[in-house]
Amino acid sequence: MDKDEIFARVRAILVDQLGVQEEIVTLEASFQEDLEADSLDLVQLIMELEDQFGIKISDEEAEQILTVGNAVDFIASQV
Repeated sequence: MDKDEIFARVRAILVDQLGVQEEIVTLEASFQEDLEADSLDLVQLIMELEDQFGIKISDEEAEQILTVGNAVDFIASQV
């Protein structure tokens, strides 16, 4: 799975979970600032990413995932 495929899946998850417009979900978008995710949203997002991609994300790793691009890069390194 390449990064474009991962990004497309992550974008679909964010649109579904956060109710944001697809256009604003870019690699540079910050979950909290640009996508207005709160702490509960972030916990749910991490759990959904783990389920969808069959990976585990530790609390320490999750704290480093601040943007959509961070998430895509992390997932790409795990799958």
